[in-house]
Amino acid sequence: MNKKSSIYILTAALTFTSLSACQKDFLERPPLDQVSEVTFWKTEKDVYETVMGVYEKLPGDNMVYDDGSTDNAHVQNAWEGPASSTSAGTISSTEDAGWYYIDIRRANYFLENANKVKVIAPELLKRYEAEVRFLRAFSYFRLMSLFGDVPLITKTLAIEEENVPRTPKKEVLAFVLQELDAVAKILPASYAGGKPNEKGRITKGAALALKMRAHLYEGDWKPAADAAAEVMTLGYDLFTTTAEEPSDAKDDYTKWVDFADATDQEKFRKGLRSYERLFRQVNEGNKEVILNREQIMQKDENSFNTYLPPATLGGWSSITPTQSMVDSYSNYKNGEAVVPVDPAQRAAWYASDKVAFANEYKNRDPRFYASILFDGAPWNAMSKTAFTFTWKQGNNMSKTGYNFRKLVDPIAYEGQIGNHANVILIRYAEVLLSYAEAKNELTGPDATVYDALDKIRTRAGMPVIDRSKYASQAALRAVIRSERRVELALEGQRYMDIRRWKIAPEVMKSIKNVINQQVQERVWTDKLYLMPVPQSQIDLSKGVLTQTPGYSK
Repeated sequence: MNKKSSIYILTAALTFTSLSACQKDFLERPPLDQVSEVTFWKTEKDVYETVMGVYEKLPGDNMVYDDGSTDNAHVQNAWEGPASSTSAGTISSTEDAGWYYIDIRRANYFLENANKVKVIAPELLKRYEAEVRFLRAFSYFRLMSLFGDVPLITKTLAIEEENVPRTPKKEVLAFVLQELDAVAKILPASYAGGKPNEKGRITKGAALALKMRAHLYEGDWKPAADAAAEVMTLGYDLFTTTAEEPSDAKDDYTKWVDFADATDQEKFRKGLRSYERLFRQVNEGNKEVILNREQIMQKDENSFNTYLPPATLGGWSSITPTQSMVDSYSNYKNGEAVVPVDPAQRAAWYASDKVAFANEYKNRDPRFYASILFDGAPWNAMSKTAFTFTWKQGNNMSKTGYNFRKLVDPIAYEGQIGNHANVILIRYAEVLLSYAEAKNELTGPDATVYDALDKIRTRAGMPVIDRSKYASQAALRAVIRSERRVELALEGQRYMDIRRWKIAPEVMKSIKNVINQQVQERVWTDKLYLMPVPQSQIDLSKGVLTQTPGYSK
């Protein structure tokens, strides 16, 4: 374990230092920029600020890079993290794929010390402890998803105790589920707002939804379905909107969709706007959000407006859609999968027949137009003048021919300010999809499964599922997996989905751009189901930590 992780606990505003000083001696006064453990843990404010220090380690905008380790996206810059080498199949133990324990250290430290404060209401302290226990469980869930067996540490460690071996994954999972069950009984369903009941804190729904996700990843279908069903009783719903901004209204989709009539076009546009706007700052904390990382105005900002757009819109094109991602969006008219265009034919059309080339992007799921920038895509919210996306090759431009627009906030772009939208970590659409998957795997299709899927498709403006055509478990499984991929793109779910479904060897293929040039060679080996422990951590442990099978120095 990293010595820095083992020795120090950093909070958002405080650094705790043990001092055995005599307050009367000037030379032994506690430093004015630090807080002594002798004087800390006295007030409710001390507890509050330390809890905030644990929240500060929630994952954030880097989740989009997880899709770069899958068939959804390409990450073009190796210096931006391990996604590039993971997707290529070349990741090694010299890279850090997410072996983080500082957040767990913070949580353990709080849980060991918070009860020293005697001037706080017992029920409030109990709730704070439940929040921190959830955050620790979330950290362990993420670790075991990446590495399998990981050290399970539930106390702060001294330097001589830092050499901790890996704990079997099943024991870590049992701990996570036990903690989530316990805190779900303590945490409220919602918060009224105002300190110390700020909206955005961990809720009962978050605990149950993470429990659902943990069971789903393990293929424990009944407890996954049961947990999802319980979340579905707590008042969450899918976000929808009927309004369009004047700039949005300028987007002409009649070129791209063969609308039956004005009502059909209205349905399409409502689906597109509802989907894209649920991630915007103006709608943060909406009824669909179960857990997010709060971004504080003028202090925190996410980097979606930098990572995702092309250089022509001030972005880096760090994470861009693959052709496989583009092909996954179904036909708007009938809800059926599209037949991919032959890569050589696409390249020929791009070079000499732009009308035929454009036909590939017609009549797609509204979420396609809300998520993907393709050649000719309108996006007038990003410009004072008429704007359509044109792919160009160059610095900070996409290597695949596409860019993501999902998660980008045009209001922040237009105002030339940071994107301060909260980063959504769990939302209600995932609960509906997880319920549908677990229930279908458990008992096969039934009305509740179709209803859950139809809610998501209806919100997006798509046709409901043909229940007679998709009446078998296998047929509906394919629909559920496709729907999950499209709905949750860029939200960090695809990484585990292709691993738990064991489809990674099929889908992690080398990728080409729209003119049929190879962008990245990808080679899948089964060791990639788990990530390597950084060799630096193994060295620090003097070999007590062992390496993930298949990896070496």
